[in-house]
Amino acid sequence: MTLEARAETSAAPAQASSPRWSGVALMMGSGLSNQVGASIAALAFPVLGPAGVVAVRQWVAAVVLLSAGRPNLRSFTAAQWRPVLGLAAVFATMNLTLYAAIDRIGLGLAVTLEFLGPLTVALASSRRRIDLACALAAAVGVVVLTRPRPSTDYLGIGLALIAAVCWGCYILLNRAVGERLPGLQGSAAAAAVSGLLYLPLGAAVLWLHQPTVGSLLCALAAGVLSSAVPFLADLLALRRVPARFFGIFMSVNPVFAALIGMLVLDQYLGAASWLAITVIVTANAVSVGTAASRSEKETNLLR
Repeated sequence: MTLEARAETSAAPAQASSPRWSGVALMMGSGLSNQVGASIAALAFPVLGPAGVVAVRQWVAAVVLLSAGRPNLRSFTAAQWRPVLGLAAVFATMNLTLYAAIDRIGLGLAVTLEFLGPLTVALASSRRRIDLACALAAAVGVVVLTRPRPSTDYLGIGLALIAAVCWGCYILLNRAVGERLPGLQGSAAAAAVSGLLYLPLGAAVLWLHQPTVGSLLCALAAGVLSSAVPFLADLLALRRVPARFFGIFMSVNPVFAALIGMLVLDQYLGAASWLAITVIVTANAVSVGTAASRSEKETNLLR
């Protein structure tokens, strides 16, 4: 083999692996940006409250998605508008309940409990033994996280669980919207409707609370870091890594949330809570990874 041939052979794996590594970097950046944005949002809670911060975030998300999706709203049919309106309502409720939960029980615990939404969707239709084991493991983790203590904030836990239900509904509605509308038009329309829903609430909060420059900057930064950056980063990452790998990597978000909550907000979790988060994250990674691997094998057999 000539030197030129050897160079081409050795360069091929490097070129093939380059997109994968850039995809990992994008996913890492997306997860960190999302949780850093949530922690910065929490800094504005004393002035604007969760509702005020969520309103600003929804407006930022609407601007970003409308710019990217450019939906032709006048051409939407009633059958297309129904899931879009449902998605808008879920989107608005999910963010409000999550931020209210973060305000009461902290970033790490709130995001971990919210993460039960997509995990439940992934496990609900499965009859595999490994998924049953993952569900039981996750349930044990939730029991540990929400175990009764003198300082337990049951309202905060309830808000986080409502956010989890909303996230599960968000996934299902997104599928319906994707089937009825091309590209990002459905998501962009839902973000626009959600932003409109928050106009009266956001205006009232901003009028009554007299926001400071710092709190407004924190709310805007939260919108950019938790909406715009993850959206673009995830879009680019999915072009570089398999969907299965993307789904597994999403599992680290509760860990990011707990770490950033500790570093930015001084919210420290005990050893039992860290163990419970690890169990829930592992259960999701195993369930998503094995399901996608099995799907790939079945697809290959049918070819």
